[in-house]
Amino acid sequence: MRIRAYATLRDLLGGGKFDMPLDETPSAPATVGQVMDRLVEAHPALAAKLWADDGHLTGYITILLNGRSVEYLQGMATPITDADTLSLFPPVGGG
Repeated sequence: MRIRAYATLRDLLGGGKFDMPLDETPSAPATVGQVMDRLVEAHPALAAKLWADDGHLTGYITILLNGRSVEYLQGMATPITDADTLSLFPPVGGG
């Protein structure tokens, strides 16, 4: 699956685009939450921006699966496949 990071997250993750193989089986598809956990393992600084102390998302990073917010899908339990693209957006300001 492809991961795309935008704005300040590019620096945090060491790039804007990269591929991540999934650990999935037909009976247990991978989820967005599992991918994010693996991403945090590889980039620990992401944890503070992603997870609150209570284990919920901070809301700082918007996570899109194929252009749709996971908030409106199944959240972190949303199934994901190798053909999908996960996009990560920090807050953006300007005018």
